[in-house]
Amino acid sequence: MKKIIFTVTAIMICGLVSAQPGRTPQVEPLPEGFKPASTNTFISQYPAVNAQTRQAIFRVVAPDAKSVQLQLGGNHDMKKDEKGIWWITTDPLVVGFHYYAIAIDGVPVMDRGSKAYFGSNWESSGIEIPEGLEGDYYRFNKNIPHGHIRSIQYWSDINGLERHVNVYVPAEYENNTNKKYPVLYLVHGWGENENGWSIQGHMANIMDGLIESGKAVPMIVVMPSGDIQTNSDVRQASGDITDIFIQDLIPFIDKTFRTYTEREHRAMAGLSRGGMQTTTTVFNNMDKFAWMGTFSGFFMGGMGPAAGGGAPSIETAFNGVFKDATAFDKQMNLLFISTGTEERSPREQVEALKAHGIKNIVFHESQGTAHEWLTWRRALNDFAPGLFK
Repeated sequence: MKKIIFTVTAIMICGLVSAQPGRTPQVEPLPEGFKPASTNTFISQYPAVNAQTRQAIFRVVAPDAKSVQLQLGGNHDMKKDEKGIWWITTDPLVVGFHYYAIAIDGVPVMDRGSKAYFGSNWESSGIEIPEGLEGDYYRFNKNIPHGHIRSIQYWSDINGLERHVNVYVPAEYENNTNKKYPVLYLVHGWGENENGWSIQGHMANIMDGLIESGKAVPMIVVMPSGDIQTNSDVRQASGDITDIFIQDLIPFIDKTFRTYTEREHRAMAGLSRGGMQTTTTVFNNMDKFAWMGTFSGFFMGGMGPAAGGGAPSIETAFNGVFKDATAFDKQMNLLFISTGTEERSPREQVEALKAHGIKNIVFHESQGTAHEWLTWRRALNDFAPGLFK
């Protein structure tokens, strides 16, 4: 009787599974040297990546399409085979994470073979071109303890609704229940959201490795949204993101987690627009932060016009925060400014600040990368060890 019940149940399950809409696994063999990208959905063989040549193969099933293009660093025409499948093999790509889209008859859509990554204000496709061993610092290490990322809603009086924040706590947090921790506030860039650092940036893997090796002190990392959200009842939100960070988020974090609340134990950093938001937040609240970093986001030249007009100067930038170099160094233990070598560089501004007398400043460059996640992973990996020491 049990055997009969098991058989009937199995038949019913198989029938339900076969009735589910979706795709069947792609089973054709991949070309030699190619493997499914780590950013694929688990069932997808394509896109496929050759780690040695750094090339990628993309495959799109669109038999009725008149044209299909890969949008990855420009538009690239794909070719259709006799089965109605469109293909392209790229030139060698830069290692790291890249957003991309598929344009079918001129309409950009997601590649169904890719997981979804929020970028450029929409759910986008993404592909990881693997580094060699030098990329191990942001990969999962099964041999070390791992912290947790908590997904939390908190209320913002300024925004007028609940807001979402991701909070990383180190592996030891649950065991050392009497211990307090310093806090790093880490902000994403324009067009991305508070999930970017934990997903595209592999922040937890980076911090786990740094903490376990003793390179960084155990810390809490708060990853907020850099946008002011709305809902169906509030179509235009008022307020300023700096006010939300200072008046709503920081008090919530200090109330909810075991944190040190003095400025010496609080840092902030952000990438791209998040770097600008960091400068706006920190430089207007120097009583609350003693450490800061900007990753591809230090634009001193556009801040603070000189008296009577004219070009901004060190004395006038950011409302004169650098005017007294000695006073700045007493307040700010670290100003970390990072960039990729293939993007606009703030090196000249950093050198001018050093010449002005600012000593607590570090300039970091990511070799061979542009305005992209590998630049920012490398920046975090170099920035975090300098905090709270």
